[in-house]
Amino acid sequence: MKSLRKNSIILLIITIVVLICVLKDDFTNILATLQHANHLWIIIALFCYFTGLALEAKAYQEIIQEYQYDYSFKKSYKMLLITKFFNGITPFSSGGQPMQIYMLKKDGIRLTKATNIIIQNFIIYQAALVTFGLIAIGFNQYFQFFEKVSLLKNLVMIGFFINTMVMIGLIIISFSSKFNHFIVEKGISLLAKLKLVKNKEEKQAAWREKVDDFHEGAEYLKKNKMLCIRTFLYNMIYLTFNYGMPYFVFLSLVDHTTLPSLPLTPLTAICSSAYVAIIGSFVPIPGASGGIEYGYLRFFGNFMGGTLLKASLLIWRTISYYLPMIIGAILFNIRTKRGEN
Repeated sequence: MKSLRKNSIILLIITIVVLICVLKDDFTNILATLQHANHLWIIIALFCYFTGLALEAKAYQEIIQEYQYDYSFKKSYKMLLITKFFNGITPFSSGGQPMQIYMLKKDGIRLTKATNIIIQNFIIYQAALVTFGLIAIGFNQYFQFFEKVSLLKNLVMIGFFINTMVMIGLIIISFSSKFNHFIVEKGISLLAKLKLVKNKEEKQAAWREKVDDFHEGAEYLKKNKMLCIRTFLYNMIYLTFNYGMPYFVFLSLVDHTTLPSLPLTPLTAICSSAYVAIIGSFVPIPGASGGIEYGYLRFFGNFMGGTLLKASLLIWRTISYYLPMIIGAILFNIRTKRGEN
């Protein structure tokens, strides 16, 4: 709990600094723009985000149920919201998956299978993320949406490469039994030589069993191609909802008589969001704060500028980051008080 408080305080400080940077030159106009925002479009933006999240939760639920566990959609949705909290307060969003494994274990799922479930789901999500990134890069190469942000385009390519390597690494770990056995055998032998592990043979046998368990689960998922396709599609639709949401945020801020001439379109909003997400994946700060905001301002700044752009950033960041993180923190506290954690 001490680390949670520490990370939350760090995040609060970063948030205040970012808000000061965004608001300092145009505070009055940004505030006035936010006050006159059209609530209906903001509700639609919220609907996009939380509907997309429901599809991601559905993907989780189906993978869990495939392992012959009765796991409700409600539990899956709550788990995802709690994950948003732990991802939001840890660098590289590294706190979410361990918490998911912990929650699944508390819900009666064996540790090995819980780990398997989370990794298999993460592989499918990474595949969707990489596919979406590839589509966004392809569209930009053809339409040249972002001619003025060459440096950030290079960062996007680096982020895309990192995400692709993560996906390939996870596939190797999941499906290569020989590789995993080799790493376990050599790793424990090395630790034994360094006097960090006792009973080498016993430890190797225990880990060999875990590797076999893990590989068996991965093979089970590989054989069920329809499950992979369904969950992949759930994640693709989730990302579409999520990435398209800034378009409705912009609609909430503009004079609707100018809609036909609005430079931002659903396609450019989705491509911009995909680029921002790719950059954010390797910013080593909780919530990728600073990097995400900078990327948003630069990419969406190709279509909208000034007060409107900064006001949209505040609404978008609240819906996609702060609000789900706050809800996740509340749900985690409720779960803790009930003794479920």
